[in-house]
Amino acid sequence: MSFLKNHSGKLLALFVILFISTISYSLYHAPVKGVENSFIYLLKEYGYIILFAWSILEGEAGLIMAGLLCHTGDMNLFWAIFIAGLGGFAGDQIYFYTGRYNKEYIHKKFNHHRRKFALAHLLLQKYGWGIIFAQRYMYGMRTIIPISIGLTKYSALKFAFINLISAWVWASLTILPTWYFGDEILKLFGYLKEHFYVAIIFAVMLISTV
Repeated sequence: MSFLKNHSGKLLALFVILFISTISYSLYHAPVKGVENSFIYLLKEYGYIILFAWSILEGEAGLIMAGLLCHTGDMNLFWAIFIAGLGGFAGDQIYFYTGRYNKEYIHKKFNHHRRKFALAHLLLQKYGWGIIFAQRYMYGMRTIIPISIGLTKYSALKFAFINLISAWVWASLTILPTWYFGDEILKLFGYLKEHFYVAIIFAVMLISTV
């Protein structure tokens, strides 16, 4: 247990490398032709595993794809939310313990983020456990806040409980609307596919807001 706590950051990096390598290998050996068909095959074949891994990194794109797969019947709605929530929970637990047991490493690695860490501490003091919920929607602070909470004497058990509930809420708020409005979203994707220049403009606008 102590090994996991003391090397949580390295384990996360190793997990990311293994995940990317596995996805690349599976795409290369997919029994279908074309990038799009290979990607669809991968989602249908390993959907829940990919969803869990993607959720550890807290990427909404994976949850949106899961919502669409639930809409088309290729995924179960309950299990998609449950697994995505567990992934989001696991990711923030790793960040929390990285802060708690690797303080010297954090101070060196994130020295250029001192202002963000100071802001995170102020938010924790002002809003308490509520910031654990809110941080999932605070782009640019998602990694900083759980690490900064780990640096404090905040109860690990309390953080884990609130983190788990907030992760399931986060998964529900992303997957459920995508599942419900699946037809409209798929039509939009079809339009963007036919008009790729609009997709590029849309992507640039989306990135600029993050």
